[in-house]
Amino acid sequence: MLFGNGTGGVDWVLVCLGNPGEKYENTRHNVGFMVADELGERQHAPIQRLKYKALTNVFTISGQKVLVMKPVTFMNLSGEAVRQAVDFYKVAPDHVLVVSDDTALAVGRLRIRRGGSAGGHNGLKNIILHLGTDQFPRLRVGVGEKPHPDYDLADWVLGKFPPDDAKALADRLPDLEAAAKLIMDGKLGLAQSKYNG
Repeated sequence: MLFGNGTGGVDWVLVCLGNPGEKYENTRHNVGFMVADELGERQHAPIQRLKYKALTNVFTISGQKVLVMKPVTFMNLSGEAVRQAVDFYKVAPDHVLVVSDDTALAVGRLRIRRGGSAGGHNGLKNIILHLGTDQFPRLRVGVGEKPHPDYDLADWVLGKFPPDDAKALADRLPDLEAAAKLIMDGKLGLAQSKYNG
């Protein structure tokens, strides 16, 4: 079903979370941006149009029009960007797919959820606040647990991937894209059985 305003509407909003700026490139918290950039490369089109407090582009993925966005609000205010895009295109929350990092998962492991709590992730928490619901699909990407309990979580997620981890993550990018396509095709359950774990 097509949601939108009838003039260049989109079927889905794909929100790829991260922090803007060179300082944050290739950090664990920026896994979402990495996924967006990979999609842009595969579509031969950069995600660089500044709209709705995000860098955006509209792609056709699996025959559906998808607004891909990299919020430039910084992680903790990501919901502001999502709310603007959702309001403009009149997209239902169940057609907002969020890609984020997850420190509870080993590097490169995926976890697909139909909805639920933020699990301590401030970007997800802010999106839930601004959408007024936690019922939107999310694709969480493992970045590994912090090395010991006393290690500061902010330092961990804002740290850069060592080469082995970066390669493990890069190897999973095609699976991430395939999982996103299944979700947008209405096959979230299949995506879960195929890619979770």
